[in-house]
Parts: sequence; C-alpha cells; structure tokens
Amino acid sequence: MSGRFITFEGGEGVGKSTQAKLLVAALQEQGISCTLTREPGGTEGAEAIRNLLLDGDGFGARAEALLFAAARADHVDRLIRPALERGEWVVCDRFLDSSRAYQGGAGDLGDEAVLRLHEIGSAGLLPDRTLLFTLPSAEAEARLDARDGGISDAIGSRGRDYHAAVASNFARLADEDSTRFATIDASGTPGEVHARVLAALKDLIEADGVC
Repeated sequence: MSGRFITFEGGEGVGKSTQAKLLVAALQEQGISCTLTREPGGTEGAEAIRNLLLDGDGFGARAEALLFAAARADHVDRLIRPALERGEWVVCDRFLDSSRAYQGGAGDLGDEAVLRLHEIGSAGLLPDRTLLFTLPSAEAEARLDARDGGISDAIGSRGRDYHAAVASNFARLADEDSTRFATIDASGTPGEVHARVLAALKDLIEADGVC
C-alpha cells in the first residue's frame, strides 16, 4: 500500500513548521503512521546542503536551484519514497514548489528549468496534496521578528520585493494546479489554523478509512 505525501508551502513566517507538527500528532492519534520531515534537509546529506544554503554568504539562483535539487534527490531516495512504500504518510515542510516560487520565480530562473532538475533528480515526484499557507506580509514579518529577533537566514533576509515575488509565484502555482493545492488562511491561533488544515485533508483521511 502506498502512503500519502503532504507538503506545506508558503513564505517566511506563516507557521508551516508548527502546523506540520500539529498535523503529524493528529494523524498519529488516529492510528496513521507518519513521518515528519523538511526541506532542504531530512537526510544527513541534505542537511549538510541546508547548512550551505541557509548559513552561508548566499548563492545565485542557478546555484541555489542545483543545490536544492541535489538535496531533494537524496531526500526523496533515502527517506520519502521508502516511507511512502511502507504505507506511511509523509508530511514535509517545503518541497518542489518552494524551488519553483523562490529560484524559479523570484530568482528568474524559470519554472521549466526547476521542473527539469526535479525530473532528473527525483523522477518528478509530486505530493498528493500541497497546503499553501497565506498571511499578510506585515503579520508574517511580525511573527518572524517575534521568533527570530530580527535575525534571518541567507534566503529569509532578502528584501520585501523578493518575498512579494515569492508570494505572487506561490499564488500562481496554486491557481494553475487547484486539484493538488489547497490554500490555507494562516491567520488566527494555531488551533484555528490546524482545524483548516484538517478540513483541507479530510477527503484523503477518509479515503484511507480513518474516521
């Protein structure tokens, strides 16, 4: 039996990591075997690349796309596909669509180039459902300041125009693939947002025979 692959996407400060943890806990309470992971990262090699990408001096869009694709290839081969083949749900904080929105869109590399790299590195694996978390930029910035004290990584520290372009590209991707994407209003309490997440996944949960 194949498992379910769920990805969480969105800009900086929208609460993806918190909601991913809440979803995994809720699924496990219902008896669903679940793996929580993140990108870049999830495996030893991919975590090493994560450190290069987020803690270094920064790379151009092409170098970033190549590094993300390499990390993703290892992540898919060593963690994601094996878990899915065991029948587990995999909940991943960021995946391909982040590369499409950041490097492909805001970085002007183009969507086609990112998709080609994904086909080569990860055989074109796509999630069963992608949850796109949206939040007004001012509220997202306030959350980031409260969380990080104004200190951001190499990508998060880029200017407002860059992050506005990221948000615009995420919205475009969701519009173009409305079957896979579900847009989640990330405002409100963690509990309120979690309820929206469960509602967006209700059909998949019920299809797996879990009440």
